[in-house]
Amino acid sequence: MKNLTINPFVCHGYESPKYFCDREVETKNMLKSLQNGRNITLISPRRLGKTGLIWNTFHHIQSENKDAICLYMDIFPTQNQHELVNMLGAAVLNNALSRGKAFGKKVMKFLGALRPVVGVDPMTGLPNVTLNTDPTQADMSLKSIFSLLGTLDKEVFLAIDEFQQISEYPESGTEALLRSHIQFLRNVHFIFSGSKQHLMSEMFLSPKRPFYQSTDIMNLLPLEEETYYGFANGFFEGKGGHLDREVFHELYATFGGYTWYIQSVLNRLYESFKKVDSVQQLRATILSVTESKAPQYEYLTQMLTSNQFAVLRAIAREELATEPTGKVFLKKHKLPSASSVKTAMETLTDKELVYRLPEGYIVYDRFLGIWLSRL
Repeated sequence: MKNLTINPFVCHGYESPKYFCDREVETKNMLKSLQNGRNITLISPRRLGKTGLIWNTFHHIQSENKDAICLYMDIFPTQNQHELVNMLGAAVLNNALSRGKAFGKKVMKFLGALRPVVGVDPMTGLPNVTLNTDPTQADMSLKSIFSLLGTLDKEVFLAIDEFQQISEYPESGTEALLRSHIQFLRNVHFIFSGSKQHLMSEMFLSPKRPFYQSTDIMNLLPLEEETYYGFANGFFEGKGGHLDREVFHELYATFGGYTWYIQSVLNRLYESFKKVDSVQQLRATILSVTESKAPQYEYLTQMLTSNQFAVLRAIAREELATEPTGKVFLKKHKLPSASSVKTAMETLTDKELVYRLPEGYIVYDRFLGIWLSRL
C-alpha cells in the first residue's frame, strides 16, 4: 500500500522509523531486555513519546521476527477488572483475526467462553471483535487469556499503557492477580508503561508490592535538542527549504523538549512555510494552535472552582511554580491562604491539570498553559 504520509511531522500514531526521531539507545535497550526475557517498566510524563517508542520497538521486533505477536493497549479508560479483561481479550482476538482464518478460528475456539462477538468496525470496514464476558468471572477470564498466550508457539509482546490505572480499580488484589499469571509465561514479554511517576515507582520499586523488582526500569527523558533539530531541519531541506536553528531552539525551550507539542507545531510550520527563519513565524503558529483549542479549554476550566482556576492560571503565568504555597507566590498572584492553595493543588494534580517536576509544578498541557497565561 502506498504511504499516504505527506507531512513528516506525525502527531498521532506511528508511521515508520523514517518519521521517528532518534531514541536509538532507548529502542536498543528495550529490545535487549525483551529479547532476553526481561520485562520492562517505562515511565514518563504524557506527550514525551513513550507510545511512539513502544511502537518503534515493535517495528524492529517484527522486522526480525515476522511471526511475533505485538499487542498494545491503553487501559486508562478502564475502571475495573472486567473492563481490563474485555480490552485484553479483544486485543488478542482482533490480532488473531488479522493473521488469517485458521489462526483466528483457533483462538476464537479457545476463548469461546468469553462470548466474543464479531462485527465490522464502522471506521475501517474490517472485522472487529468485542467481548461480553461475565463481570463476576473476571479472574477466570483473565486466566483463560493468559493461558492461551502461553500455549502459542509464537513470541508475544504485550504493552500495557497507563498501567498505574489498575491501582484505581475497586477490586483489591489486581496487581497480585496479574503478577500470578504473568510470572510463568515464558513466551510472553511485557512492557508496563505509565505517566504517573509516583504511582509507577511505588508499584515496581516498593518491596510491599507484587511487581517489586520484576522488571527493568526505564525513565524517558526529552530528546536531545541538537539531534531533534537535525531530524526536523532534514525534512525542510528535503523540500528545498530550511528551519532556522534559533527558531527551533525557542520552540524546544517553549515546550521543554516535550515531543508531542513540538511535533504539533512543526507539523503546521511544515504545512505553511518552505523556510522558517523568523521567531514571528513560530510564535504566530503556536498562537494559532493554542487558539484552535480555546473552546475545549473554556469548557474544561468551567468545571473548576474559582479557587482552582485562580491557582491553575497563576502556575501558567509563572510557567514553573517552585513554591506555590509560599508567601511570595501567594502575594504575587493575589491568592488566598496557603491551605486553600494546597487543597486546590491536590485537586489539580489529581485531575492531571498540574504536574509535579523535581524542580516545581507546571501546567501539564503546555498549550493550556499558554492559553491561560494570555487571559
